[in-house]
Amino acid sequence: MNKQQIISNTEVFIKASLINAEGGHDWFHILRVWNNAKLIAKGENIDLFIVELGALLHDIADSKFHNGDETIGPKIAREFLESQQVDDSIIVHIEKIISNISYKGGNFEQKFNSPELAIIQDADRLDAIGAIGIARCFNYGGFKNRELYNPEIAPKLNQNIEEYKKSDAPTINHFYEKLLLLKDKMNTVSGKKIAEERHQYMETFLQQFYNEWNGVK
Repeated sequence: MNKQQIISNTEVFIKASLINAEGGHDWFHILRVWNNAKLIAKGENIDLFIVELGALLHDIADSKFHNGDETIGPKIAREFLESQQVDDSIIVHIEKIISNISYKGGNFEQKFNSPELAIIQDADRLDAIGAIGIARCFNYGGFKNRELYNPEIAPKLNQNIEEYKKSDAPTINHFYEKLLLLKDKMNTVSGKKIAEERHQYMETFLQQFYNEWNGVK
């Protein structure tokens, strides 16, 4: 089976697997990350096949929707890729990408690095900031029935993995606990450039939010 056929089969598999997914982690999120990853990968010395597979499979079983279990995603990815006769060395790489791509709080130290992971991670983080990032943030907050904002509950910075996973803080707090931190965590030149503009958009949104909340204008 050639690489393009495997990519096409993976696309079909992801669409079917995420048909009932929460709106911020559905097929369209995957599609945006996939497209971002291919854009960032241009001119980079990387394995594009791994970048595409990793982008498509990175959220096949997000742990936040599986009681925090981070083993399910890599397991499902392996089973699917084995069915496509993908080389085991590539499958192992994809497993490591899935296990290390997510933001897990300010104190998390990533245990694996590769140029392909760096690109997919940037692509995923870009979808968490800017206009779409704001929309996804509030969509998930609504999905979890969280408050929009509570001035009496301050953001908790530098959370460990367990604190980050268990947080049920108001949605606005998530900007300070994750979204506004992503600009300085980008890996690639292209990713950093795009992140700057999206970060500024979030800053403007927050100022407008507080103005409206406080009846300033």
